[in-house]
Amino acid sequence: MKAVKAKISKGITIGTLVNAADNSGAKIARIVGIVSRGKTKKSRNPGCGVSDLVLVSIRKGTKEMRKQTHFAVIVRQKKAYQRLTGERLSFEDNAVVILKDREGNPKGTQIKGVIGREVTERWPFVTKIASLVC
Repeated sequence: MKAVKAKISKGITIGTLVNAADNSGAKIARIVGIVSRGKTKKSRNPGCGVSDLVLVSIRKGTKEMRKQTHFAVIVRQKKAYQRLTGERLSFEDNAVVILKDREGNPKGTQIKGVIGREVTERWPFVTKIASLVC
């Protein structure tokens, strides 16, 4: 996986409820597993941040999407993180984009709201359907 040019703090843990930022049919998802950056100490809850790949369970959405697990990419987080230029960045909500597979092909056709620039470095297919990049 490609490195990201920022010091991304781990602001999201397992069990966090996040919004779905795309039009795939999901509205609210719960993070059930962390695929990338999942290493941690014993008996510590692992965390993840912007542009990390996670496994989510859909809690609210269409009947076809509910009660299933999907891969997703975190595109926004509330906890502030720092870019190498020195600026600190935080968003107003935690949001993910649902993927078809692990390679990064998004399930939806457009993303509502902004996404972080760090996502564009690692996930180019997600960037193609984004309307705003911050």
